[in-house]
Amino acid sequence: MFKRKRLIISLALIFVIIFSFFSVYLRTKYIVPILMYHSISPSAVSSEDRMTVRPEVFENQMRFLKEHAFNVVDIKEIAKLISQKEEIPRNTVAITFDDGYKNFYTYAFPILKKYNLPATVFIIVDEIGRPQNDRLSWEELKVISSSGLISIGDHCLGPEPLINIKSTKEITRQIREAKKILEERLGIEVYSFSYPEGLFNNEIRQIVIDSGFKVAVATNPGRQYPNDDIFALKRLRISSASNNIVSFWIKASGYYKFFKEKKKN
Repeated sequence: MFKRKRLIISLALIFVIIFSFFSVYLRTKYIVPILMYHSISPSAVSSEDRMTVRPEVFENQMRFLKEHAFNVVDIKEIAKLISQKEEIPRNTVAITFDDGYKNFYTYAFPILKKYNLPATVFIIVDEIGRPQNDRLSWEELKVISSSGLISIGDHCLGPEPLINIKSTKEITRQIREAKKILEERLGIEVYSFSYPEGLFNNEIRQIVIDSGFKVAVATNPGRQYPNDDIFALKRLRISSASNNIVSFWIKASGYYKFFKEKKKN
């Protein structure tokens, strides 16, 4: 009996040590997740559709974040925590949308209001209210920006990736004119920037900094930009491939890159 008791205690101690080590190890692999959406529409029918998520799937994801007590914050808060070298609480997540699709107003905005979750929408200024009627109008932008939940970010004047533009003057104009127009028309501060198609280089990054932004997001900027670079923050694309709530949870956990690398190996 005594030997059995000692064995149980020893096994329990080993388990605690392994669990503690694994917990500390995982903490070093944590990257605060910034979720990247584009279009929320019933037209998402294929898992290969990288741009569109169905409204019911989006609502399931937002409900999951709410019911599991995720700390959903504006990306400016993440940049602030990183800059001040404060530990970012686990389950912290930010929600972003690129391009300013009109269906954000129709489908995503009501769901975000329902669950009281903040998000950032990055706007291509030259496409606002365009004739195709597939982008947000100025009136809709005023409504969402005055809601207290949605912040408006700069996604340049046009959709062309900045790395394709040879003129530094034109790159600067694309960035700063869009910021100026959004601020003047909406009466807000535009403090966040999203690189078109997530692509940039050191020169473009510096222009963004010099233009007065507090934070900038990309997709996968590469190893030369560390995870705590607030002007090259990595984002995780949420598409129809994330319909499975387990897949979504892994992406929102902050350990997606760790799990992905382990899966490859």
